[in-house]
Amino acid sequence: MELAFERRGAGPPLILVHGIGHHWQGWLPVMDRLAASRTVIALDLPGFGVSPPLPAGTPYTAEALADAVEAFCELLGVREPHVAGNSLGGYIALELASRGVVRTATALSPAGFWSPSELVYTRTVLRALRASAAALPPEQAARAAANPAGRALTAGLLVARPSRLAPEALVAASQAMAAAPGFEETLESFAGMMPPAPPKAPITIAWGEHDRLLPRRQAVRAARWSGQRVKLLLGCGHLPMSDDPELVARVLLEGSGG
Repeated sequence: MELAFERRGAGPPLILVHGIGHHWQGWLPVMDRLAASRTVIALDLPGFGVSPPLPAGTPYTAEALADAVEAFCELLGVREPHVAGNSLGGYIALELASRGVVRTATALSPAGFWSPSELVYTRTVLRALRASAAALPPEQAARAAANPAGRALTAGLLVARPSRLAPEALVAASQAMAAAPGFEETLESFAGMMPPAPPKAPITIAWGEHDRLLPRRQAVRAARWSGQRVKLLLGCGHLPMSDDPELVARVLLEGSGG
């Protein structure tokens, strides 16, 4: 299916997949670093950002969203790309690796490795963030984002260093979360989400040291599932791209062939 996307650079293709309620612009802090040696394609998942929703009758599950990413790559003529994702996008990257349709997959704080109580917490936080984003008038959102204290209050659950998040990026991300038609159904599907099948392609998993949405203890389960150590992103939160762009770009480049 056709999805909104941004393409930059030249080299082996690297697909970037955002998390629930986010949009491709969340990758902007790292895109130019990656584009120096990769053809970077950051996309909006169906029902998020400005991409159209999934076809009527298609459930919003991680597997269906992975189907859409796979079909999108076929539409672009991109075969066996490298893929990287954050949160829900990290799960999708691992799902594509389990299908054997990507060369490598890198997952940053991937969804799906929670305990039942952690899932309840995550869904509660995400619903609260969406409700807050929807309730705040645009002028107030802009003022809050421009104020360091307001930025910390608004984004502190998702990033470890709110001061490094550009105010306009925070406003745009909040608007994307509030407007995403795929949000509620995707969030509901988390209840049945299990770790993907064993990967058929090389994978890398990295976790924010200060992840407050999917706490880093979930990395232990991800390590057990993958049979390998999980990299710790020091000083980073759930959305590490703005916390430490250089570190995240290095992890993504190493994960996609160095």
